[in-house]
Amino acid sequence: MFWNKNKEASVEIQWVELTQLNQLDEIVEESKSQTVLIYKHSTRCSISSMAMNRLERSWTEEGNKVKAYYLDLIRYREISNAVADKFRVYHESPQIIIIKNGETVHHDSHMSISFDDILRFA
Repeated sequence: MFWNKNKEASVEIQWVELTQLNQLDEIVEESKSQTVLIYKHSTRCSISSMAMNRLERSWTEEGNKVKAYYLDLIRYREISNAVADKFRVYHESPQIIIIKNGETVHHDSHMSISFDDILRFA
């Protein structure tokens, strides 16, 4: 496909929905043994949809070493606010937050979201 710059064929991201506040503590624990990604998505924003689509088209098997969480920040605004507080990032949408050893190691938003950056921190 002409838009997929990765040589490998894209694969489906194994999203885990972030719907409960207690999952944030689980993410901290998981990040001690595996890199964790949180994708904060606004279902009302075309830029958010475009960024997510671009990420999903670029995702390859190599990305599956990262545990990927999906947060519908419109539906779960309280969780979105808690993510910003817990991981010390300014809220943006769309936004990715990469967590290792309980700490934010990278975050990006809008069209700066890239699969290559995620792999750099994986």
